[in-house]
Amino acid sequence: MSSGNIIMKDLYTTISNATTGEFKDRGSKFLAYAYAVYSPDDIKNKLNIVKKLHPKARHHCFSWRLGTDGTQFRANDDGEPSGTAGRPILGQIDSFGLTNVLVVVVRYFGGTKLGVPGLINAYKSSTKDALQQAQTIEKTVDNIYRLSFAYDIMSDVMNFVKKMNLNVLKQDFTETGVIEFAIRQSESENILIQIKKIKGLKCELVN
Repeated sequence: MSSGNIIMKDLYTTISNATTGEFKDRGSKFLAYAYAVYSPDDIKNKLNIVKKLHPKARHHCFSWRLGTDGTQFRANDDGEPSGTAGRPILGQIDSFGLTNVLVVVVRYFGGTKLGVPGLINAYKSSTKDALQQAQTIEKTVDNIYRLSFAYDIMSDVMNFVKKMNLNVLKQDFTETGVIEFAIRQSESENILIQIKKIKGLKCELVN
């Protein structure tokens, strides 16, 4: 179920824009919707959007994959014969080497049964069409850390942030200084070693 492009420690490929695809066979119409997703709630919300767009459709089949370890995925046939919808959709997500992606395929029945091979081809083809329209983007899996410090070491901290070219997400300078930054997972260990060299600097993992 997993692709070699997916199982990477902290680098993954996803889509940067929502897209649609279409396939028709013997009167049945298959409309595919592809989204970038990052959590189960995100998946649920996107699925509900499609269902509201097509309340009269006979089936709303879908598949998704999350994360970089290849273990978080689901394939749902939504009433189609087992293995004819969800798995072909997921197969295309994997074929494109993607993760953090949801594809929902809406079917309007045309009055003629397509059979197992026909259904597999239809769900595969509509998904492929949607994913071919998408722009792909490589992203890193980041850890987010919070630095807390007294103002007497502020210059040391700011010099460190600049030297390490940290991706600062939030700064708060009230009673004490607080900086939150994101760092690629594979680079976290080295950064934490450098942080420990600055006396009085507290660091905690946020996410």
